[in-house]
Amino acid sequence: MSWDLLGHEWAENLLRSHIARDDARHAYLLTGAPGVGRRSLALEFASALNCQQPPAPGDYCGTCRACRQTAAMQLPDLSLVTPESDGGMIKVGQVRELQHTLSLTPYEARYRVALLLNFQLANTSAQNALLKTLEEAPPLVILLLTADSADSLLPTISSRCEILRLRPVPVETLENALMARWGIAAQDARLFAHLSSGRPGLARQMAADPATLEKRRGWLDEFLRLLPLNRRERFAAAENLARNRDQLRLMLQVWLSFTRDIFLAVNGMGEKVVNLDYAADSTRIAGSLPQKRALGMVNTLVLGLENLEANANLRLLLDNILLEIPCIN
Repeated sequence: MSWDLLGHEWAENLLRSHIARDDARHAYLLTGAPGVGRRSLALEFASALNCQQPPAPGDYCGTCRACRQTAAMQLPDLSLVTPESDGGMIKVGQVRELQHTLSLTPYEARYRVALLLNFQLANTSAQNALLKTLEEAPPLVILLLTADSADSLLPTISSRCEILRLRPVPVETLENALMARWGIAAQDARLFAHLSSGRPGLARQMAADPATLEKRRGWLDEFLRLLPLNRRERFAAAENLARNRDQLRLMLQVWLSFTRDIFLAVNGMGEKVVNLDYAADSTRIAGSLPQKRALGMVNTLVLGLENLEANANLRLLLDNILLEIPCIN
């Protein structure tokens, strides 16, 4: 069967050819924005590596025991390493435990496959610990790492992996696939395709979880509510918005996407906005902002997100952002 992917045919063809030639590398690094399909590609590859009755070299049947267990993340020879908690890190102890597992002969599959998701969240000790395995990988072991970019890892890690850089698919392609392959209504498909910026996994997540969209609308409505307020009123609102680092990160990302829409509208490119359901708002705001102020809003949120990753104080960070956002009626 064809791998169930959208927009990464070149990567699928490369990995299938490695299996068909019995030339699989010991380590692969799949990079790209969250939701672009890194995890999906890794699981498809793992299925094809260990399928017990492949219909063709590099393919997988999807019905044998190994395929079913891989899809369910229950194959004994498939190891998963992720942060132990939301907002947490991958720690050296997790890598040590993985190394012990990988030193064992495969239990029932052809390969032991280790899936290390979002490895940019591994601390330096954990990344250094993995180096030994990358340099001297046990036989019949394949490591599949995912990360936002190769630059987010130690150079010694990325240089020892075959790197596959995944890109978003065209928005129109994703919109059509959401309708044709997954039965999503046309209006919703258009919105999800734009909001995800061509990332299939993120678009499907939005479609499957209406609460995600509702939360996004709440954050955008709050941003619009804050715009005309004075400094004192904004600071009072910040008290309830800066209590959780992960939620603040998501909120600022939504605000950033909206300020980018405003900047596009200021520059006469309103047809390229991402938040289609708030296009009237971004166009209205753009009409009262010079280009420099619109760009300043974008830069303020970009810097805020960078400071958030540097563990800045949440309340102080949000206060500074609200100081820089212009008052707009």
